[in-house]
Amino acid sequence: MTTSLKPRSLKQRLSQPGLISAPGVFDMISAKVADGMGFDALYMTGYGTVASHLGLPDAGLATFSDMVGRVRAIARGTATPLIADGDTGYGGLLNVDFTIRGYEEAGAAAIQLEDQEFPKKCGHTPGRRVIPMADMVRKIRVACEARSSSDFLIIARTDARTTLGLDEALRRADAYAEAGADIIFVESPESEAEMERICRTIGKPLIANMVEGGRTPVMTGAQLESLGYRIAIFPATGFLAMAAALRSAYGEILAKGSSAEYRGELYPFPDFTRLMGFERVWEFEKRHPETE
Repeated sequence: MTTSLKPRSLKQRLSQPGLISAPGVFDMISAKVADGMGFDALYMTGYGTVASHLGLPDAGLATFSDMVGRVRAIARGTATPLIADGDTGYGGLLNVDFTIRGYEEAGAAAIQLEDQEFPKKCGHTPGRRVIPMADMVRKIRVACEARSSSDFLIIARTDARTTLGLDEALRRADAYAEAGADIIFVESPESEAEMERICRTIGKPLIANMVEGGRTPVMTGAQLESLGYRIAIFPATGFLAMAAALRSAYGEILAKGSSAEYRGELYPFPDFTRLMGFERVWEFEKRHPETE
């Protein structure tokens, strides 16, 4: 098992060319599967983590304690740099300070903070409202001050596009970059033309949020890179695929009373056992038997 002291190389990777594509992870199974595949970064999705951990909508119902525990578990159990959703910082400026320190100590490589009012909502759902720009600027400044290392990256997200328009979202993005954010995340642009304008306007590394069925067109990696994005996150792909696969497999059991004739793809049980670390358990038991 790795520890939260593992090297954080996301900052170094950002200094190199090429798009960073980060799959959304939401529990330890998704994190361990993705961790062994060679990605440059993983993205701990708030939507998926709240759904998996609590069975609730991503609507400001999860607490700092809920989420930092998930950050710590995923970071300790993987070796790939982890970008973690920090919602609004879970309150005011003191809360932001505490959140930054907690996520960094837990082993994340970067934290995402957004300018929504509390309680926040998923960025591809209606009814989102944002706080005054000046209040978010203060949050970004506190976040930069609170981190112990500049290798821990601050991602500033604005949700202003949907309710206040793209011009206001760009104005906020520029202010958050000026306040010290390392990476800018303009949520929910609604066309390729808007995405192109975002990339022309903002002078810091940009995140594209690719949500199947969301408000933003899902584009290829080559298209995103040509526009100028540095990071593409895919928060929903994993849990949508998982839910479809589970419904198919469980439907077979419901219909036939057994999985004996199921022809869908299953992860090989021996491989899954190794993925979960049983080989170390077996080796330990050989060296330290319970009875002589």
